[in-house]
Amino acid sequence: MSSLPGSGPFRLAFATWSKRPELTADDARAAEALRRDGHRVEPVPWDAPGAAWAAFDAVLVRSVWDYHLRPAEFLLWVDAVEGTGTRLLNPPAVLRWNHHKSYLRDLALRGVEIVPTVWLPQGREADLGAVLAARGWSEAVVKPAVSASAHETWRISGAPSPDDRGRLQALLRRGEALLQPLLPEVRSPGEWSLVFFGGAFSHAMLKRPRAGDFRVQEELGGRAEPEAPPQHLVEQAARALAAAPAPCLYARVDGVERAGRLVLLELELIEPVLYFEAAAGAPERFAAALGGLLGERASHSLSE
Repeated sequence: MSSLPGSGPFRLAFATWSKRPELTADDARAAEALRRDGHRVEPVPWDAPGAAWAAFDAVLVRSVWDYHLRPAEFLLWVDAVEGTGTRLLNPPAVLRWNHHKSYLRDLALRGVEIVPTVWLPQGREADLGAVLAARGWSEAVVKPAVSASAHETWRISGAPSPDDRGRLQALLRRGEALLQPLLPEVRSPGEWSLVFFGGAFSHAMLKRPRAGDFRVQEELGGRAEPEAPPQHLVEQAARALAAAPAPCLYARVDGVERAGRLVLLELELIEPVLYFEAAAGAPERFAAALGGLLGERASHSLSE
């Protein structure tokens, strides 16, 4: 019997990208849990020509790992899938909000503690040295406002070099940028990634960069290990997630602990790795959360 309530079994698309159209090894674990319940799971690149999104009961946004390189096209795709009436997860409002790091401003206004951030407007000259001196930051990170996987992200240590200034101005010709201090907690004890399914905490990873670096992504030499977070961090991460525009099927809350507080670095709601292999039962919890969302919709449709 299916664990998903409602009118299942369901036909589900995992949205991928054209350079890697198959499921990732991580997502394959979630797909297997769904298939064990009798549901069909198909990987489909988000930009696949002629993809019949309306034929699916739901489209799960997963390894769309080039969305930040083509944000306008990605948002048009979100509109198109939404227009078919097929359930898109995470929801369209969440995807639109989360694709640009201005969401951090929204969270800060709602009382979420974020890493201190200086917003550098597109098309303007920025005196990088003056900003760093005014803030007292000896190490800082520059990143585009639309980015993923540390794309076009770099560290400034000490006085900015001519190369730093040139890279920043090139970045600002294309879009808005962010300047943030490099928090020492990222290196030690490390950056937390807390994973939630259906708004409920599932498991966590503690990530650290390789020696001499600041980036925790595994493809850049970082390492991630399962770790049980203290309850106060879980509660603070849940409050940050609750500030999103709509309930999420999946979420990864990335941050560091400072003086007992979670300082948010990123709220990952589009294409995060969810570390299904890190905790027993994680794929099943994901499937159950999906079932709850689809079952609610099925029940609503039957009552109309």
